[in-house]
Amino acid sequence: MTKKDIVRTIAEQIDLPQLRTKELVQRTFDALIEALVREGRIELRNFGVFQIKRREARMARNPRTGERVPVQAKSVVTFKPGKEMEARVREYDRSRAEAPPDTPPPSSNDTGDTSTDQPSRG
Repeated sequence: MTKKDIVRTIAEQIDLPQLRTKELVQRTFDALIEALVREGRIELRNFGVFQIKRREARMARNPRTGERVPVQAKSVVTFKPGKEMEARVREYDRSRAEAPPDTPPPSSNDTGDTSTDQPSRG
């Protein structure tokens, strides 16, 4: 899913023009980045925690040549999913394990109702 897909989905759900929704989504992302840089941690209940962590300098290996190369210390963003996200991912895993091969994953709005509004052709 891309930012464009997120914008389209939200715009349809709340009946706003995509251009306005795109602006709101971008401002939300910008605010999250600014808060993360300023505070070092963002906790979004039922979603997860973004945190800046420091990675120390180390020696790594170039996968092409096998040569050892130094990697400088740097700050990285980590993400730890919240309880609700973890539960939904586990549910996704269970549904995938029970589904026959080549079955697409269930959508989040799937009600499981396989009936249609069309009359049967008996």
